[in-house]
Amino acid sequence: MALSGIRAISTRMTSPVVFDRSLVRRRLARALRAGYADFLLVRAVEDLMERLSTVSRPFPLILDVGTPTSAAADALRRLGTVTRVGPVAEPGAILGDEERLPFSGGRFDLAVSLLSLQSVNDLPGSLIQIRRALKPDGLFMGALLGGGTLTELRQAFTQAEAELEGGASPRVAPFADVKDLGGLLQRAGFALPVADSEVLRVRYGDPFALMRDLRLMGLTNALVHRRRTPLRRATLLRAAEIYGERFADPDGRLPATFEIIWLSGWTPHDSQQKPLRPGSATMRLADALGVPDDQDPAPPA
Repeated sequence: MALSGIRAISTRMTSPVVFDRSLVRRRLARALRAGYADFLLVRAVEDLMERLSTVSRPFPLILDVGTPTSAAADALRRLGTVTRVGPVAEPGAILGDEERLPFSGGRFDLAVSLLSLQSVNDLPGSLIQIRRALKPDGLFMGALLGGGTLTELRQAFTQAEAELEGGASPRVAPFADVKDLGGLLQRAGFALPVADSEVLRVRYGDPFALMRDLRLMGLTNALVHRRRTPLRRATLLRAAEIYGERFADPDGRLPATFEIIWLSGWTPHDSQQKPLRPGSATMRLADALGVPDDQDPAPPA
């Protein structure tokens, strides 16, 4: 499959299986054949290049981990310090499942992943394998869809199915929350971990245009526990009606929320700044503030 991406081997055999990984790959392949809807990816690539512009070091060898198209690789090749970017699906590149990274041993200077890791079943294991593929003091920078993504669509379908079918089935993936992902980076062995998020609102004329875009991004339902019977037309129409009733802007257009969470971390290296050990300070607070020994420093006003 073209541009199927590279993912990491799970190190936790007990991780829940949330996504049908074979279906995820088939849905992405279908989207690429039909003409991938790249507006979120274009934004993510622009943000990636802006974030990398603050890092003053060369990246001779870069690993692209599962980005759906070659957009990130093409942008990275334009950096003057890049010798090679791989592997995305291109002649001679190595393809692999996104949960089985075919690299280890510290080969890469930089690893990037855009809009891919939200559909792995073992994100901690994926991050560990990415870290192992990087050289000491190598950088990982990734973007994935976060928990606020498609909240309007989720609520509309939940209400419609509750009204017409007596209960809701899972239709929108349980995306990760930004407050948890910094901890996952640290657990995976990254130094100086950072996680932050950006919320984008994309407006549509109707919910069906949003659903078409989701199909063209390969983001339609691939949950293992999805309902296997076809979606009823009445339920679909009721969900569209609820979407408009609850979320329409004053001009009648419908917002769709996409939360993009950015992750970054470095593989440990002796040159990196480290926190001081408790009790290792060489100067007292009173000395630093110029306060006499018999007077406590006053709290700030």
